[in-house]
Amino acid sequence: MSHATIRDIAREAAVSVATVSRAMNGLASVRPELRKHIEEVASRLGYVPHAAARHLSSARSGMIGVVIPDLHGEFFSELLRGMDREASERGLYLMLMRMHGDAARGVAALNAMRGRVDGLLVMAPQVAADELLAHLPRDMPAVLLNCAPGQPGRAELRIDNAAGAAAIVEHLIATGRRRLVHITGPEGNIDAEERCRGARDACARAGITLRILPGDFNEPSGIAAAATLLDEGCDADAIFAANDMMAIGAMMTLKRAGIAVPAQIAIAGFDDIPLARLITPSLTTASIDIAAFGARGVARLAGAIAGQDDGLPEQRIPVVVIRESSGQPDPARPNAFLSTIHNETPDQSGTGERP
Repeated sequence: MSHATIRDIAREAAVSVATVSRAMNGLASVRPELRKHIEEVASRLGYVPHAAARHLSSARSGMIGVVIPDLHGEFFSELLRGMDREASERGLYLMLMRMHGDAARGVAALNAMRGRVDGLLVMAPQVAADELLAHLPRDMPAVLLNCAPGQPGRAELRIDNAAGAAAIVEHLIATGRRRLVHITGPEGNIDAEERCRGARDACARAGITLRILPGDFNEPSGIAAAATLLDEGCDADAIFAANDMMAIGAMMTLKRAGIAVPAQIAIAGFDDIPLARLITPSLTTASIDIAAFGARGVARLAGAIAGQDDGLPEQRIPVVVIRESSGQPDPARPNAFLSTIHNETPDQSGTGERP
């Protein structure tokens, strides 16, 4: 029978429609043997639950809204992979909107999702805290991913960008580097600002001057920064880029110019996108396990929708994964961040597994 309904099942199983509904929704009031009989009849008739009707009966859509800055690049593909995996396991669906780097568009996306989703996952690092708070629906559960701090009453999932950046710089210094360059992320982006602050602080503690070059989280800006250094004679001996794509752009540019990495200049990034372990030399980076971060956001939002989330902020400290692009630290040099460092050997880097 095609398009069988619960009425068809009730008639075939000789029970009421209400009993079929209770059995299909897993209610304990239905005897186990009767539930099994109803399920067997449903299977024989080819019954497929109607998701929309099921969500209507619970006053929920089964949809969660996701607002992110962009879709381009491995970071966002990994983030969405983790979100989608977790949502699928929970029987939820994603409604996705991107901000295109425009705060006003992000606000418009939030407004467009009102009444259409059960909750919101928002990654808006370039939107000011007061502006974001003003446009978040008051009565809708939301989890904020690396947004500007200062959102009282909203669940937050954050990366300790400053600690991760400081750990990267500490590692570079421990390899003997003293002429460090930092390629920043876009101006006004909270992630970029925190990573720059962490790098500055680590250099200040070591008595080293950090040179800052502008970037925007995209590969061309890493290429441009490296070109600037080449034009000046490339006096730097280490580059820390605020994300992996800029680090890769800088590294490829320097290699093409005959600069040996890491013999002449060490390079490190941030995020640990899959490409970081596949290029040659493999890229030292601060790993945040992007997919797991996205999955955790969905898990917390599901809890908030069910009224089971405590609303407390949650912070993850990145782990520095040492690969070929930075060389090995001098064992005689102390490192304040040894607990956040993972030394990945070349045979591990090709497995595709997370350290």
